[in-house]
Amino acid sequence: MDGALSHIRALDLSRVLAGPWATQTLGDMGAEIVKVERPGKGDDTRGWGPPFLPGPDGRPTAETAYFLSANRGKKSVCIDMAAPRGQELVRALAAKSDVLIENFKVGGLARYGLDYASLRALNPRLVYCSITGFGQTGPYAARGGYDFMIQAMGGAMSLTGEPDGEPQKAGLPISDLFCGMYAAVAILAALAWRERSGEGQHIDLALLDSTVAMLSTMAANYFATGAPPDRLGNAHPNVAPYRLYPTADGHIVVTIGNNGQFAQLCAAVGRPECAADPRFASNADRLANRGALDAFIGAALRARPTAACLALLEERGVPCAPVNDIAAVFADPQVMHRGMKAELPHASGRAAAHAGSPLRFSRTPVRYTDSAPTLGAHTDSVLSGVLGLTDDEIAALRADGVI
Repeated sequence: MDGALSHIRALDLSRVLAGPWATQTLGDMGAEIVKVERPGKGDDTRGWGPPFLPGPDGRPTAETAYFLSANRGKKSVCIDMAAPRGQELVRALAAKSDVLIENFKVGGLARYGLDYASLRALNPRLVYCSITGFGQTGPYAARGGYDFMIQAMGGAMSLTGEPDGEPQKAGLPISDLFCGMYAAVAILAALAWRERSGEGQHIDLALLDSTVAMLSTMAANYFATGAPPDRLGNAHPNVAPYRLYPTADGHIVVTIGNNGQFAQLCAAVGRPECAADPRFASNADRLANRGALDAFIGAALRARPTAACLALLEERGVPCAPVNDIAAVFADPQVMHRGMKAELPHASGRAAAHAGSPLRFSRTPVRYTDSAPTLGAHTDSVLSGVLGLTDDEIAALRADGVI
């Protein structure tokens, strides 16, 4: 069965993470993704190793884990966009594509005639998505933007870390990933609009905007109080108890969302009377008395091993979880049941493992084809199949260093 986007071709001129994450998401839903890379070097993340994918003999290949993470199922085409003939090839591909996504600096593609205004004249139905650090307009538009600095500028780091510690970035490149997912959503919306209007459009996405948008509840807290929220470590600013607690041999997370769950927690830890304590009668009361609340819960949980704590709480329907490392995540029976690890064929001859897509469709299921491509693996097939170039024309382009 075809994927939901099997009728869509996306031309991917982006590098590193936000753009490639968006196009990988579209590809998982069936879109054909043609990734244009620089001859000889390719996407920057092809050099961001170790770790590298092991080959059949167990020795590392030249393929980095970072590149594999965001480029499965794509077709790699090497074209020198600095060469006039290379620009012609990209324009020809854009004329036959539904979507183009790029993350050059503002104005960077105009000098090649590959900006939205130029390509719209060739293909009015093109959905053209530009990803930058700060957007196409504004006082910072000309600056480069990177995930770490955007986490800092966008407020995320001010909320992350222990109260008496320094600001922390998230363990994942969340600004890039947020922006990549917003890009995928925006592209789908623009394609839906095109179905009604027949027209494409330009999408202007910024890492900073995406991160600020994801402040969500914390932004709302600030707007309501006028005070910037403080770092709370693993505690929640609006709900209690909702935090990490030490156990005898590790940690667990407890997330209480209502009074009924709190009563069950109190009973589970042998303190049923606490559910009727006026200090803990409502969520607001529990927030006001967080120290006393955490003291009796923490004492009960520290006395037991993690497994015993989880069993005790789960028996009474108290929301809780272990703190899994990545190995434990992919060994978890629920994660395994949901197929969140995908083993895909790779040109090295050894299957490459990927974290799978969370999308579940009843009629157009996600399908994976291959792992990430080796550099330029599809140059000839795309130029011949999409643009109709002959073997001699392709050979001449290669001889001239254009591909």
